[in-house]
Amino acid sequence: MRQTRLIAFAGALVLIVIAISISAHLVRGHDEETAAGPAPVYNPYPPGILPSDLDSEVARVQREVDRIEGRAFARWKGLSQPILAGQPPVLQNTGTEAIETLGELMLYDSKISPGKNEACASCHMPYSGFGGPIPSVNLTMIAFPGTVHFRAGKRTPQRHPYAPFFPVLQYNQTQGLFFGGNFWDSRATGYKLRIPDAEQAQGPPVDTQEMGFPDTACIPFRILQSEYRPLFEEVWGEGSLDIKFPRETERICATPGGAAVFGGNTTPVPLSATDRTRANTVYDRWAQSIDSFEQSVQVSAFSSKFDAFLAGKYKLTADEMAGFRLFNGRGNCNSCHLDGRGTPLKSGQADTSAVAMVNPLFTCFGSANEGVPLNPRDAFYYQTKPDSYGFVANPYGFGYRDMGLGTFLRSGFGSGPNPNASWRQYAPTVDGQMQVSSVRDVALAPSQCPTTEAPGPYFQKAFFHNGYFKSLKQVVHFYNTRDKYAYPVTSGHCPNGTTEKVDCWPMPEVRNNIDTTSGNLGLTEKEENQIVAFLQTLSDGFTKPYLNSDTYSGTCMRGGAAATQGNELLIPTPPLPPCPSAICGVAPVPNPAIH
Repeated sequence: MRQTRLIAFAGALVLIVIAISISAHLVRGHDEETAAGPAPVYNPYPPGILPSDLDSEVARVQREVDRIEGRAFARWKGLSQPILAGQPPVLQNTGTEAIETLGELMLYDSKISPGKNEACASCHMPYSGFGGPIPSVNLTMIAFPGTVHFRAGKRTPQRHPYAPFFPVLQYNQTQGLFFGGNFWDSRATGYKLRIPDAEQAQGPPVDTQEMGFPDTACIPFRILQSEYRPLFEEVWGEGSLDIKFPRETERICATPGGAAVFGGNTTPVPLSATDRTRANTVYDRWAQSIDSFEQSVQVSAFSSKFDAFLAGKYKLTADEMAGFRLFNGRGNCNSCHLDGRGTPLKSGQADTSAVAMVNPLFTCFGSANEGVPLNPRDAFYYQTKPDSYGFVANPYGFGYRDMGLGTFLRSGFGSGPNPNASWRQYAPTVDGQMQVSSVRDVALAPSQCPTTEAPGPYFQKAFFHNGYFKSLKQVVHFYNTRDKYAYPVTSGHCPNGTTEKVDCWPMPEVRNNIDTTSGNLGLTEKEENQIVAFLQTLSDGFTKPYLNSDTYSGTCMRGGAAATQGNELLIPTPPLPPCPSAICGVAPVPNPAIH
């Protein structure tokens, strides 16, 4: 018994020493920064990667975020207090509005980041379908800068609408396919909360490239200081935030994750076991609240032209109807982006199937590798040098290959831990696969820039996980002609006499497991445009204004053509080094090997 106590005491002493060491380092770092001014901007990028208007555009989005946060506060103050009634107890009458408003306040809270300068919504604004809100970023670096300027991730921000309806990730043994999860690589599996969208909300606050907290405990710490703390306690119970935070917590939470001072420790806030459990519970409540907002009619609204069409309240135009038939027919879109109808693929067939759903989600919840080329403008490739905190995002540079779901199943670099060991064996069968997102709101744009397509006036978006495509026209043309115009080159190196994205498609970033149901569909240019016209009917806000879509205060783009949109900013991909063994050599290794 005495030996056990001595061991426990020694262990506690070690923890105290570590906590004191971290605190001392952080105090010194904080004092040095105060004396010398803010940390220098992190810019490992060659000229032309960062857009010239990045600072002003980040500031613009911050003003818009603050404006929407103010509206959410006003809505909260206007709510009648719910009545706790029933058994089990329910927040009667306004409980739904309370938790949805709480989630909205959290989504637009910029204080949920070390620098108090980054909200979830900084990368997801309503007027772009809760996708990337800065046109110049979508056009160039594609991933949005996080709390440390200018660290950035490696993928485009996925849209929030309809993501809450994705099921828990599961391997279907009969189909030999994975379905469900959230994020492009499905790493938000839902294994614990049973809601992938909620687990997705837990990622960005502690992602080193995004909101960047060093510890999940920083979320309850900042909620404890927030103006909406009373609403949190109303929804989740009085005393739910009773956590004893040590005095160094502010300094720790003001230091971005990945900082060398932490030595790889992901729980640097020295909490007791009891308080750590409470903090973890609050982090789960954070996630569930945000999911409640994203699942609400404010975000996942089912208010598009297509929804009105299904209700018999709107008649599709000739081009929209033709596009709808192509979507379900020779375009083969409906085989992955399910609309609740059949998919006739033979020439001359018409869709006569009954509507199986009146609220179709336009996704199969699965994943696919469409053979998208590597995008050399992706900021992630250039973050090979340490920033002022000693953090290096991507030591592999252009050796990195984004294998999506396959990397996640291996718990590999750039993804997250796989909670199911039995899934790992299937990694080679899904290398290169990315989640089949819903195409609802894929074309949603601000009212003053009513389209995503040149010549506009248009709002520039970035499509697919790496933003290689700059218009829906390009996306549809790629599905139609990928195999017809395939060249063994990388982006920026199409042969003379060809035009990239028109009659030259560079080779896939990952050649394994390519989806062969598309690539040579035989559609005419008019038919491609008709499919785009149909996709535009899926934008919410037709039957009822889309909440907060009026907040865009930027400018529209004009000119050019949708087929070559963004081509003026193409850059040559440098010679690619071999994929390092830390990425492409992790067992079970890709088959065939990825070089």
